[in-house]
Amino acid sequence: MSFWLQHLPVLPIVLPLIVSALLLLLKDSRRRTRLALSYVSVLGQLAIALCLLYVSMGGFASQWPLHIAVYLLGDWLAPFGILLVADRLATIMLVLTAILGCAALPYASVRWERAGVHFLPLYQLLLMGLNGAFLTGDLFNLFVFFEILLAASYGLMLHGSGEQRVSAGLHYIATNLIASFLLLIAIAMIYGVTGTLNIAELAARAGALSGGNRQLFEAAAAILGVAFLIKAAAWPLNFWLPSTYASACAPVAALFAIMTKVGIYSLLRMGSLLIPTGAPAAFGGEWMYAVGLATLLFGTIGIVATQQAERLIGYCVIMSSGTLLAALGMPGVTLTGPALFYLINSVLAIGAFYLLIEMVERPRRFGADVLAVSLEAFDLEDPSMSDRSDDVVGVAIPAAMAFLGMSFVCCALLVIGLPPLSGFVAKFTILSAAVQSSTTDAPSLAAWSLVACVLISGLAGILALSRVGIRLFWGEEIVTPRLHPSEAAPVGILLLLCLGLTFWAEPVMEFLDDTAQLLDNPQAYIEAVSSAPAVRQIGEATP
Repeated sequence: MSFWLQHLPVLPIVLPLIVSALLLLLKDSRRRTRLALSYVSVLGQLAIALCLLYVSMGGFASQWPLHIAVYLLGDWLAPFGILLVADRLATIMLVLTAILGCAALPYASVRWERAGVHFLPLYQLLLMGLNGAFLTGDLFNLFVFFEILLAASYGLMLHGSGEQRVSAGLHYIATNLIASFLLLIAIAMIYGVTGTLNIAELAARAGALSGGNRQLFEAAAAILGVAFLIKAAAWPLNFWLPSTYASACAPVAALFAIMTKVGIYSLLRMGSLLIPTGAPAAFGGEWMYAVGLATLLFGTIGIVATQQAERLIGYCVIMSSGTLLAALGMPGVTLTGPALFYLINSVLAIGAFYLLIEMVERPRRFGADVLAVSLEAFDLEDPSMSDRSDDVVGVAIPAAMAFLGMSFVCCALLVIGLPPLSGFVAKFTILSAAVQSSTTDAPSLAAWSLVACVLISGLAGILALSRVGIRLFWGEEIVTPRLHPSEAAPVGILLLLCLGLTFWAEPVMEFLDDTAQLLDNPQAYIEAVSSAPAVRQIGEATP
């Protein structure tokens, strides 16, 4: 057994940690070296994530016969030690995080990483926190990695300074501190009742609880669920998101597209392990379905009401969270595969959208959208249009406006869910599975309610994005922005990945349906954790 294969599960955490430390030691004057290290890190994380995905598909079966890579830190056996678990769901999220990291870094290297201090180290720490949150098999270390990614996101949120960033950042920090406090309280209560924080061991012990201990566990699980819902931007706990994401610089906002999905992932992970083993159903079911519909409707109202393009995308993030919560709250696992397909599509599309909007609106004064509506209503001229300038270093690439316009159309189609792109495939499979998921011959009221809310949100998205697109590309005065190839390429790559999802929708959907079936049968996960051997020395495993 080779060294790199043995330690593969821990590398997505160790690599960005080491690179962030090295970046702090290098002076800002050594910019090329710092960027080179950053690129090596994000590309390495992508390669490692793909290797772990290969493991989850049956690769390296001699080392991990259950197709789940388990790494015991400090050689402490479960459930006493800290462990990392890379199953199918975790590796999908790792690959998605690495793709966003690889796309946002070139965009940031053109301008944004020089707009403030320590951008590149914070960027690596954010990736480290995300990777750790997806890989950890321990509740307390989930809290630790949450705090790492949140601490890095606080700095990145404020990167570039400005009154609006500081104001939105304070709301963001205060809300997440409350969520972290609730998460810590819930973890303490769960440990007090069950005596363990190992997620796999918790699945076995929680199902055997009774009486007062079961009631206390249910209370702790409810608090834990609220903390996850705050991080997933569920209504009514998502008031902070539109302003926060709109205020962040474009590459940071693009990477933030996956941060709300950490809450979704946590709910899905805990629910998939606890519910089938007889534990209290505190991470799924009717309550999550109801919260999802409320979140979806809130996002629908917000997307129609807002005029600023960046805030509009924030409401698209909320709508995606609502759709996922409602779909995962439906009974059974029929909707889990389509929901994962929708998650992948929405993260890629929204990440590309944030990068694109910054390029489109670069020549425009901040707040011009809201002002344009008022001036149009009162038939006035906009005096600020004469002093717009392009102060960003770049080149006038050929057909820049054509590229931006077509990219905007693609992003809009992906977010709304219109044919022929993968957004339509994602929403269609969710609605089809919802209608077919009823146990009776006729679809249930919950299924039809989900169908109605998704269609209404799609109609609202068409109206809102069409309005913004007309204003941005068909206005009386259009200033062609100066773009750098390193800014245009990431948007194109993310959209090409969505196009690939469209062409290969059937095999991808089959893969995700298999993932859903694995989640519905958590015994393999529990067995892989409980039987993981301690490694006494490099290249030698204890039988």
